[in-house]
Amino acid sequence: DWVIAVGNPFGLGGTVTAGIVSARNRDIGSGPYDYLQIDAAVNRGNSGGPTFNLAGDVIGVNTAIYSPSGGNVGIAFAVPADLAKQVVEQLKSTGSVSRGWLGVHIQNVTDDIAQSLGMEKPTGALVSKIQEDGPAAKSELDVGDVVVSVNGETIGNSRDLARKVADLAPDTDAQLVVVRDGREVPLTIKLGQFPGSKQVASLDKKAPAVAPETSDLKDLGLSLAPASTLSQEGGQAQDGVLITRVGDGSEASAKGLQSGDIILEVAGDKVMAPSDVSKSIDGAKAKGRKAVLLRVKTGDQERFVALTLGKV
Repeated sequence: DWVIAVGNPFGLGGTVTAGIVSARNRDIGSGPYDYLQIDAAVNRGNSGGPTFNLAGDVIGVNTAIYSPSGGNVGIAFAVPADLAKQVVEQLKSTGSVSRGWLGVHIQNVTDDIAQSLGMEKPTGALVSKIQEDGPAAKSELDVGDVVVSVNGETIGNSRDLARKVADLAPDTDAQLVVVRDGREVPLTIKLGQFPGSKQVASLDKKAPAVAPETSDLKDLGLSLAPASTLSQEGGQAQDGVLITRVGDGSEASAKGLQSGDIILEVAGDKVMAPSDVSKSIDGAKAKGRKAVLLRVKTGDQERFVALTLGKV
């Protein structure tokens, strides 16, 4: 669809440019909401100007550009008009914008993760971490659950969950359905207020010290040691199993695993020693799983990684 952008680029008020809608629901890493992508020329000073369709309807508000040089390269983003209306109404009535908040870290369910969980197809949002003192921490939601619906609406992926929760009001009950151990479980969670940027803790991305190798899992391309051995290297002792080496060209390396990562769970079982990892992998094989799901900690971040069984 053709669109027209109006703004004040470089102080040239009333400048009009034309283009098309390049994409909808574009994630630009700015909060839980998505944007319209347009290729109408937008430069510094266009922000806040309207994006019209050819019928004269405002369909968005010029917001941001992608540009290595700082000038227009044909990739611009506009806040959708429906979202702008919601924000304006909240500002008029309360003076601030409030969003629902679950207090979880989530990731998409890929094909291999779905196989490791025994799901027929990759759908929903996988809970990789629950934040302390957040709304989810006070509920029955657990790490490893896959959220497949909210208030009766199907959840396709992690962005879908973020959008739907953000659209709900804080201090209201959300009806979730999660997949746990191969079956659907209904949960009710009272949402909190989405924290401002000053309340969000920064992440320590430093990897822990590497401990000596004590066990090899050649099938997965990993060498492991108990994470408790970190204390012997001057690090802080902790639970889990430490990855001391990742084989070059292995699937583990391709999936982003690296030395210093901590394996917290394998196939839903907590692990404290390399032998626990082997035992859980054998259990996944016995269930006929084509992949095994690992919960991995890197610094303060936690995520799930699925590794194909028997694949180096």
